[in-house]
Amino acid sequence: MRRVCLTLPTNRECAETLSAVYGEAAYAAERFGTEVHLLVLDSAPVAVRARHAAALEVLGRAPGVVVHHLDEDRQREFLLGAVRRAGLPKPDLMLALMLPEGLSYGACTNRAFLLAAALGCESVHRRDSDSRYQEADGAPVYPIHHELASLGRPAREAARHATASALDPALADRPVSLAGASFIGELSVDIGEIQEIDPGVYADMVSLWAPRGWSAEQKRALVAESFRGAGAEPFTEDRAVLTVVDPMRIDMCNISFHGVHEQLPLPPATDTIGSDYFLMHAVYDAGLPGVLHNRDIVNFYTPERRTGAGFTAYQLRFVKFLLSMLYFNHLYEQMGRAGGALLDGRHRLRAPLIASMVRESAALDRTQNAERLASLDVSYRRLGGKYAEFADLLAGRGQRLLDEARHDVEDFALLAEAWEPLVDAARALGLAGAGARQDRGGR
Repeated sequence: MRRVCLTLPTNRECAETLSAVYGEAAYAAERFGTEVHLLVLDSAPVAVRARHAAALEVLGRAPGVVVHHLDEDRQREFLLGAVRRAGLPKPDLMLALMLPEGLSYGACTNRAFLLAAALGCESVHRRDSDSRYQEADGAPVYPIHHELASLGRPAREAARHATASALDPALADRPVSLAGASFIGELSVDIGEIQEIDPGVYADMVSLWAPRGWSAEQKRALVAESFRGAGAEPFTEDRAVLTVVDPMRIDMCNISFHGVHEQLPLPPATDTIGSDYFLMHAVYDAGLPGVLHNRDIVNFYTPERRTGAGFTAYQLRFVKFLLSMLYFNHLYEQMGRAGGALLDGRHRLRAPLIASMVRESAALDRTQNAERLASLDVSYRRLGGKYAEFADLLAGRGQRLLDEARHDVEDFALLAEAWEPLVDAARALGLAGAGARQDRGGR
């Protein structure tokens, strides 16, 4: 029986979202005859985790659905076993990259990738805690419908499950490695208030993630489409296009991977928005087929990121994202030039080649990033109020942030080089190595 992993990493209260995602798992098991492993990676406080456990407990036991609710202690136990079994140098560093002290969007998804391998799952389907499903005729519109219809199939076979194809026929024998959609609702990055205060400052800040050398027109176009997802258009009917999926058209709250997640990890950078988007670009640049559908998820915000310590932490993540683009813009350019050479003869991503590109980007001159920080200082001060106060904090952390951005890229290269043995070790270890509670639905 086909086995897949539907995962929800969280560090906040989201009992309602857990119930909704469980519904998606039950739908997938019933509709596709698939064994669905619902993997909840829970970094929330103890009391919140208890509420999550209670919410999962009352959901029943849908046939074909297996629930794994792992706190960080259980995740750490599993990771220790995998790192040791892989025999990697610097095991303490590897563990820190997989389960860092700070928030890491890439690391939490990497843990899901390894645990999916341990569970024997062929694909990973990722959702977010601050999102919900659209509805049509009173029923939820589940993205997994299109994901399971096409993932892993040769593109020529998957074409019959799509409503259209824009794929080069020369790629028809390559496997569908990604299926995803976007979101409607609020911006994916919580900077809408900046746009309300001063649209010009907003444009200045967002354009900082463009590659150097882009024209003013290109930057305006980037600003116009950044972080907006699918806009506000609600779901009315299915559209699913077989194509090489543009990373700007999809979002990590609504994505699935087949195969590629075992070949290459995500950057484990801490406190950096967008650090989990790399694999989309690798799939795109390598010319691996995917399905772009329109079962967009509804994005919303939790309030803690807009005041006090939450506001400061979130703005730092945004700044670190902008600094990371010095390295990733260069890396995406190199991968784009390589194209199909990023794949081996079995259509697998060549991780050693990509890791070497990552290392090359880490050696870039940091002058551009110093200029980014100077520009951000001006912008935050123009906004005034809490943003001007944040500028004072940023001024005192500039050198440290420059160092962190470079170290994050170097860490990514290390993890990419270690990824294949880590995945093999996780698969051999199995989830029993985590001592996790497993709830299996009956058939």
